[in-house]
Amino acid sequence: MNALIIGASGGIGAALADVLALRGPVTRLSRRIDGLDVTDEASIIAALTPLSGPYDHIIIATGALEIDAHRPEKTLRALDPAALAAQFAVNAIGPALVLKHAVRLIPRDKPARVGVLSARVGSIGDNALGGWYSYRASKAALNQLVHTAAIEIARTHPQTVVACLHPGTVATPFTALYAASHPTVPPETAAANLLAVLGALTPQDTGGFFDWAGKRIPW
Repeated sequence: MNALIIGASGGIGAALADVLALRGPVTRLSRRIDGLDVTDEASIIAALTPLSGPYDHIIIATGALEIDAHRPEKTLRALDPAALAAQFAVNAIGPALVLKHAVRLIPRDKPARVGVLSARVGSIGDNALGGWYSYRASKAALNQLVHTAAIEIARTHPQTVVACLHPGTVATPFTALYAASHPTVPPETAAANLLAVLGALTPQDTGGFFDWAGKRIPW
């Protein structure tokens, strides 16, 4: 197994890299350590160009809930265009650009897995509470981008699975202020769950949206 983790310095990303390192070589890239900025395509190109792969596991574990002190909106009145644009840049456009430049690193002649961390709140069908406009919308956009990319990638990489993954509520600084009464799991548990789900998917599942237990999430 040869793996590439984008966002490897975050709680879930680091845990994913550590688990995969027990199975084979892992290439770790992150903004904090490597200067990889998913909002800057030139930065993505600079980080991925030196890599040759192929990688049978690529996981994009980037994302942000709060950007520039903008917290998730509770009401429509709180919607700020700059905050909305920032959420799209980090949570939707950035991972899509990573995928754009990572396709060449996926083998065409053997099975491969590409997982992109999404969130259940990005589901339109599952949204019964409202609020969190920017984050919800950015994750919904991410899901559409990944689903569309999966259709294209399947034409040239028929053994590859590309999937959106919801890790559940993980005990990291990312969720510290928002976990509330939700049960949380440590990053190591979340990583093991996600890798088990990703490993069980088949090419027929490519483009899907799955939670940490392997259940499909409605769009």
